Amino acid sequence: MSAQKPLRVAIIGLGFGAEFIPIYQNYPGAEMYAICRRDSKGLNEAGDKYNIPVRYTDYQQVLDDPNIDAVHINSPIPDHGWMSVAALKAGKHVACTVPMGTSVEECRAIVEAQRASGKTYMMMETVVYSREYLYVKDLYDKGVLGRL
Repeated sequence: MSAQKPLRVAIIGLGFGAEFIPIYQNYPGAEMYAICRRDSKGLNEAGDKYNIPVRYTDYQQVLDDPNIDAVHINSPIPDHGWMSVAALKAGKHVACTVPMGTSVEECRAIVEAQRASGKTYMMMETVVYSREYLYVKDLYDKGVLGRL
């Protein structure tokens, strides 16, 4: 029986989104494949810091890349809906930070695109991966907090 190949992920938006890079890099079921940010200076800083060679400033190029299996959208809130729909239509799995969309119509469009594509869509409440949570978890893991 052969091992399943890792899911190749592209992170969209690298403000808060950059915090997910090490998570994907350390997860055996994923390959942190590409990053996308409109600002090339910030894009290259993150790419250099985390050693990610595949970089895009144009979201459409991400969708056109056949090596990308899934996108993790961390863009500004008004972009969540259309980016999710476009990715699903391009045959990509989608993980998107909250909120799913900014209107009922946008949310319906995402549901319809997901059903038509057969791909996975996941709206993610990502606060459990924030710096503050990870800091407290580290304190707990080290025994600093005592018995809880």
